[in-house]
Amino acid sequence: RLMDGPLLLVCSSGGHLLQLHALREAWEPFQRVWVSFDKTDAAVLLEGERVIHAYGPTNRNIPNALRNTRLAWEVIRRERPSAILTTGAGVAVPFAWVGRAFGIPTVYVESLTRMNELSLSARLIAPVADRMYAQWPELADDEGLRFAGNVFAGS
Repeated sequence: RLMDGPLLLVCSSGGHLLQLHALREAWEPFQRVWVSFDKTDAAVLLEGERVIHAYGPTNRNIPNALRNTRLAWEVIRRERPSAILTTGAGVAVPFAWVGRAFGIPTVYVESLTRMNELSLSARLIAPVADRMYAQWPELADDEGLRFAGNVFAGS
């Protein structure tokens, strides 16, 4: 699919952001917009990038889940992204579901820390994801996940 709109990169700060940032080869050629939390690591890693700040924390926080769902509608309607690429976690769920409502394909990369079972965000995004990747071959057999290597080992 041609990339008419920007690539929307959605992730929590911390490890999820480090992993998505490590996938730079996949996203760097494209016009892009990031969605992450207003945290120091995001400010440093995403300096010079277009960043939209999401509401955190997301774990077991219904008000922020609702705020992020509204944010997803606003951002996706305004930006008209060609695709969503995410490493999770909770902030990615409303963006994947709203993206599906707009016909935007979502690619989910499961966390490096998940070797034996899917994370909650992966299980919630799976029904609407166009592609899902595991970073360990042991997990790739489950739930239709593909294995294409791991972001830090490069293997």
